[in-house]
Amino acid sequence: MDLVSVFIDGIFHGDLVGLIKVVGYTGVFGIIFAETGLFLGFFFPGDSLLFITGFLAAGGFFSLPVLISGLFVSAVLGNMVGYEFGRQVGPRIFSRDDSFIFKKAHVLKAQSFYEKYGPKTILLARFMPIVRTFAPIVAGVANMKYPAFFLYNVIGAFLWTVGLVVLGYFLGNILDVDKYLLPIILLIIFFSFLPGILAYIKEKRKA
Repeated sequence: MDLVSVFIDGIFHGDLVGLIKVVGYTGVFGIIFAETGLFLGFFFPGDSLLFITGFLAAGGFFSLPVLISGLFVSAVLGNMVGYEFGRQVGPRIFSRDDSFIFKKAHVLKAQSFYEKYGPKTILLARFMPIVRTFAPIVAGVANMKYPAFFLYNVIGAFLWTVGLVVLGYFLGNILDVDKYLLPIILLIIFFSFLPGILAYIKEKRKA
């Protein structure tokens, strides 16, 4: 099976373990970098990927210190690139037409989140799929003060990457991987989308 097939199976068919084993350190670092600041990264399953890498580290497939360090740096750099892109492009991004890698609705969702939470968005968005991809871009468009952006970027990256990887590593040492991996991943996906679901229900009630 070629790399493209493995990638498709991993992202769209749920075989993340197979994907991670094939792409290794470079691949998982690249995926996290892309998901945290590039348009094309919004569909990557970052939460599940981080957890699974921790699980695999418990089995000796990865070195935990190397894994955590690389993922943390990738998450920080991804947001920095997204912020700089937003700062350079500015408000023009809201007038772009939809394409395969760009959906205006995602940017507007991140903008709404930013208007509600301000600089804390960069931290909170780490734990919200899709929003975490576009939050640094919107922060750049809004010319968020860079020291504040960088602080929340680093804190959020640390809590997100280290937290999920260590959780996976811990559970990987006490649970049967084959038996519990899928249920735990489904649970992570559910809790990842829960804040967005609750926000949607709240807005509907207001309307």
